Amino acid sequence: MAKQELYERSPIRAFDEVTNGGLKAGELGLVTSKKGLGKTSVLVQFGMDTLLNGKQLVHVSFDQHSANVISWYDGIFTEISKKKSLSNAQEVKEQIVKNRTILNFNQDNFNLEKVVNTLNALKAGGIAVAGVVIDNVDFAKAKESDIQAVASWAKATKAKVWISATSEGDDLKDQAPKAILPYFAAVVHLASKGSSTLLQVLKMGKNEEVSSTLKLDPKTLLITNK
Repeated sequence: MAKQELYERSPIRAFDEVTNGGLKAGELGLVTSKKGLGKTSVLVQFGMDTLLNGKQLVHVSFDQHSANVISWYDGIFTEISKKKSLSNAQEVKEQIVKNRTILNFNQDNFNLEKVVNTLNALKAGGIAVAGVVIDNVDFAKAKESDIQAVASWAKATKAKVWISATSEGDDLKDQAPKAILPYFAAVVHLASKGSSTLLQVLKMGKNEEVSSTLKLDPKTLLITNK
């Protein structure tokens, strides 16, 4: 019951409200920003949402050790659980992390097609992966076939997959190479404006530039519409 209440209070509910339900099962989403604005935090919030929903998550990192990834999840869980006074918060956390698998790779020698092979191996081993987040993909090192492989896997398994990447521009066309961009059903971009970090929905399905008041809380880095 506590896990369900945390799921209902997840910051992703604000994202779902703005985007008419958010990313659908079987779709591929992209989170971008310049370095240091909070991509990993947003990606972990999408991952945590899968865990709070009682489903299996795989977190793939190309630039962080497992200990750092775990710290991100611990921090996000703590901030979400503060919204609801729980006497068994530690017990809930222990329950959900059992459904989390963390993988670390170097994109120089382990491309996204190999990531898909690993996901298939996990499935074959009995892990019913429902959500995947892939942090810090370098599109300069990724071929269209890599993204196509991930998108095809997501569609075939009906899993939600979020990828993060660094982008220096703020327009939709700047977020990924032209040949790769169509594979993403959703594109979310973090942009700095004054003292705020705005969460801009540049694409959601067939809609571009969805009207959004979403931003990151400066203290917690949680998605908020306040």
